[in-house]
Amino acid sequence: MTDNNFSHFPLQHTQSLVWNDMDALQHINNTVYFRYFEDVRVVMLEELKVFEYVKRHNIGPVVASTRCDFRAPLVYPDNITTVSWVEDIQEKRYTMKYEIHSHNQQRRVAVGEALVVYCDFSDGKSCAIPEETANALQKYLLPDNAE
Repeated sequence: MTDNNFSHFPLQHTQSLVWNDMDALQHINNTVYFRYFEDVRVVMLEELKVFEYVKRHNIGPVVASTRCDFRAPLVYPDNITTVSWVEDIQEKRYTMKYEIHSHNQQRRVAVGEALVVYCDFSDGKSCAIPEETANALQKYLLPDNAE
């Protein structure tokens, strides 16, 4: 993608790179990409009012696994847009997909995903996604042929 038009993605978050996130090899450290994934995930969780639900019911999402495929290094200064969408919504879990796009490079520099599982924090066991959240997650599905 080279046009920076991310409107077909249900979630997007644009931010500037931070100089301090570069490592000794003068590129953004690979661990920081997971923070970029988290940043866009938090946008969705706030839209869904998940944090409020957790406070009231002690039930919420945890990242059970995550991965990232690096396509090109990021170097300060730059701005990025991280886009995301949800796939495979099931009773207790869903998958979030991510792409990080560099504005300077005009290309996708990383792709990743996370398996998000709902947990009852009272007993530490997985549980069903609350119905209102499961229904609201539908709006974060990627439209057909949008990728």
